[in-house]
Amino acid sequence: MKKNELSEYYTNYHISKNKLGTTFADEKKGEIIKNWIGQNKKVLDLGCRDGYLTKHYSAGNDLTGVDIDKSALQICANNLKINTLWLNLNEENIPFDDNTFDVVVASEIIEHLFSPEKTLEKVMKVLKRNGLFIGSVPNSFRLKNRIKFMLGKEFEDDITHLHHFSIKELKILLNRYFYYIEIIPFASKYLFLAPKLFANDLIWKCKKK
Repeated sequence: MKKNELSEYYTNYHISKNKLGTTFADEKKGEIIKNWIGQNKKVLDLGCRDGYLTKHYSAGNDLTGVDIDKSALQICANNLKINTLWLNLNEENIPFDDNTFDVVVASEIIEHLFSPEKTLEKVMKVLKRNGLFIGSVPNSFRLKNRIKFMLGKEFEDDITHLHHFSIKELKILLNRYFYYIEIIPFASKYLFLAPKLFANDLIWKCKKK
């Protein structure tokens, strides 16, 4: 699919599914990411969409937002007054010099990509040594999804998700490129029972090797 076509696809999808002006668990997730990033950092935010999550950690940092949805990206630029870059991560390189960013954020994005491994290689190039890579993915193998699967039902209703991650699979992927990996299961009132089974989302931070 050509870049313009993919952009239009995601524009239509985000509008039809009411994805603009909201993001899953944005307050809690945004606070975690903000605390991890800190201040006065050069940050690259991959998959920023309309900036609804990005707003939590844009202030006090030199931030560039990246997305394939050109329309949502314009909303982000207008609302947050940050630099933005229209980019197809599936096919294009990240057009910055090596070792440019202190932090790269990829919240709810790698599950949408054809090859997460290739994207992480691109992240490695632009991230400074010991720089932070922060992101999140749905906990695809949470108990609710396992029950749906056993009942013969579709356990994933987002047709744009190309990959499904458990904590184990996510750690295996991140271990190929990063160290000091911390994965936090979150976003469920039943976390206290069994985080891996009940968490709706997984958020991580790690460092470039």
